[in-house]
Amino acid sequence: MISHKPEQVFGRDAGQPHSNRTSDNRETYDERLNHILKVATVLIAQVGYEKASMRAVAKAAGVSLAGLYHYFDSKEKMLFLIQFRAFTALLNNLREKLHGIDDALEQLRVMVKSHVGYFAANMAALKTCSHELDSLTGTAYDETRRIRREYYDLASAIVARVLDEHAPNNAFDRHVTTMSLFGSLNWLYRWYDPKRVCSPTALANQMVQQFLRGVIDAAPAKSQPEFTTPA
Repeated sequence: MISHKPEQVFGRDAGQPHSNRTSDNRETYDERLNHILKVATVLIAQVGYEKASMRAVAKAAGVSLAGLYHYFDSKEKMLFLIQFRAFTALLNNLREKLHGIDDALEQLRVMVKSHVGYFAANMAALKTCSHELDSLTGTAYDETRRIRREYYDLASAIVARVLDEHAPNNAFDRHVTTMSLFGSLNWLYRWYDPKRVCSPTALANQMVQQFLRGVIDAAPAKSQPEFTTPA
C-alpha cells in the first residue's frame, strides 16, 4: 500500500494550502495549483525536466516567479506531485472499475481501457511519467516508484490470471509479457491522436485483441478462448 501522502514526502505540505484557509480560498488555491501542474506537465513533456525551469513554468502559467514559489519551493516537488497524482488516479480508477469483476479477460479489458482512457486525456502526463522518474531523488523517487509498482503489480496479476486460465502451457516470462503490454500502452504519446485515429475505447479494444492473440496463440487450441469485442 502507499505509505505516504504526497504532502508528507518533503517534510511539510507539498503544494497544499495552510489549514487555516477558508473553503473559498482553498478552492481558489486548488484551482491555481491544478492550473500550474497542468501547464508544468505540458512544458516538461515538450522540453524535458532539465530545461523546464521554474521561471519558464511561471511564465507559461501566467504567474509571477514569486507566486510559483508560493506553491512549490522546488522544481522536484512539482515533478513529484505530477507523477504521484497521475499514478494515484490510475491506481484508484482501476481498482474501482475492477470491483465486482471476476473474469480474467474482462479484467484485462478494463485495465487496458482505463489506462488508454486516462492517458488519451492526459497525453503530456504520459510522456512526463514515462521519461522523468529518474529525475526524482530520495524519498520522492522512492514514493513515486512505490506507487508505480503497486499499479504494475495489479496489472501483472491480471496478466498472470489470463495466462493461467487461457494459456497454461505458455512459456513466456510473465514479467516480460506484462512489460510488453505496458510498452505498447505507454508509447501512445508518440503517435496517438484521438481526433485523427480511432476513439480511446476502440483503440483499447484493438490493443486487447492483439495482446491476447499474441500470448494465447502459443497455447494449445483447447485453451484458446473466444475473442469478442465489447460494444
